[in-house]
Amino acid sequence: MQRSITGFDQDDAGEWVARLSCLHGQHVRHQPPFRLAPWVLEEAGRAARVGAALDCPLCDRAELPADLRVVRTTALWDERTMPAGLRRSHRVAAGVWGRLRVREGELRFRARTHPPLDAVVGPGAEQAIPPEVEHEVEPLGEVAFLIEFLRR
Repeated sequence: MQRSITGFDQDDAGEWVARLSCLHGQHVRHQPPFRLAPWVLEEAGRAARVGAALDCPLCDRAELPADLRVVRTTALWDERTMPAGLRRSHRVAAGVWGRLRVREGELRFRARTHPPLDAVVGPGAEQAIPPEVEHEVEPLGEVAFLIEFLRR
């Protein structure tokens, strides 16, 4: 899935890491003849790439970035009290990740990643929800769950 570059940092080894709008980081290396990215070696080249799209396979796999913190948690919902909007296609806001936590029962989670994600989330399990990705949840019988929202 394509994400915007928001800036660059260097890792502990001095390698350049693109910061992405999804809050993931992705190494960008100039390693001829395998990977040609000479622009990453110069400040002006990196600055010119801010706002450009870069593929983020971590978002396609719905993998949470490591350094997020919970900023809000919903009420504990069940199949009767869950908001109707969760059953329809909707998105988490830009710069925010969701984490679906099932306490009892099962939910089907579908997301329009590449490839599409279709998972059954059971008791004690969790499912990360990338920012700005259409998704919906469907209770599979009786269920109790909540959603946490995370930011950097």
